[in-house]
Amino acid sequence: MSVYNAEVVDLFAGGGGFGLGFSQAGFRIKVAIEIDRDAARTYSANHRSTIVLEEDIRNIGYTDVTKFVKNPRVVIGSPPCEPFTAANPNRMEDPADRLYVDPAGQLTLEFIRLVGELGPEVFVMENVAALAEEPLRSYIEREFKRVGYDVYFNVLHAEDYGVPSRRRRVFVSNIEIKPPKLRLRTVREAIGEMPPPDGGLLPNHETPTLSPKKQMRIAKLKPGEALMKYRGAGGFYENYIRLVWDDVAPTVMGSRRFVHPEEHRLLTVREQARLMGYPDWYIFYGSKDAQYNQVGESVPPPLAYAIALEVKKQLTGAPA
Repeated sequence: MSVYNAEVVDLFAGGGGFGLGFSQAGFRIKVAIEIDRDAARTYSANHRSTIVLEEDIRNIGYTDVTKFVKNPRVVIGSPPCEPFTAANPNRMEDPADRLYVDPAGQLTLEFIRLVGELGPEVFVMENVAALAEEPLRSYIEREFKRVGYDVYFNVLHAEDYGVPSRRRRVFVSNIEIKPPKLRLRTVREAIGEMPPPDGGLLPNHETPTLSPKKQMRIAKLKPGEALMKYRGAGGFYENYIRLVWDDVAPTVMGSRRFVHPEEHRLLTVREQARLMGYPDWYIFYGSKDAQYNQVGESVPPPLAYAIALEVKKQLTGAPA
């Protein structure tokens, strides 16, 4: 593939899954901003040519970015989803409060502010699909209008783009994004031929420890069964789920753990990363929980790549 040199700024960059997809499509990620130390380290290690600013985005302005990239053509990012997701049991009751009162929800407004300051040709903001529902949809439209943009709410399913796990997300953008769909990939295709954990052959491929009691309970799980459920704002959510070989995995989350389809153990970070479409060379840093969080809270790279190709078509006026 010929290299396409459009420069990108990655906000709320996390461990770099969104940026990886854009890099694979030929874009240059010039600057990434991420407040979490472990995630910033992961991003730096895997995106060697990107300047990673470990900083609170509320302290970042136009000049902080443009000292590294004068006129970014694309801005991408994933503000925190916790204020909006139904999986959060502490989500605020009023949708307006989720955006305007919750400090984490206000970070979405910071994304919009920086888009307005930087003035990219294209921006893409990822979050849970609840942002595409009223009344949040109208609030988001109004805020982007204030900084000069009309927006589309592109609701996409990661499993339609080569990701072997389910994930429904909205990508708010000033362009319509409709990538061509690919065939479904199963758990077996993702992790079926992996070497055993703990052998040192793959990074982040160490078996998580379990209490003897939990180990015994996991051994009794049938494919598709969950060891426990927890209550979110929108109902009950399963955790410690035994995967099914010939199906797509459930949604990977930072706090969710999966049980191997046959073996009586949890999936390693590397296996969960494969369920999100990460290549094996991509290394995650920090504690085990931090690594799982970076995987589960990211944009799956194959989905990011599909989106990046649509952005490239928009910028070049030609097929990707």
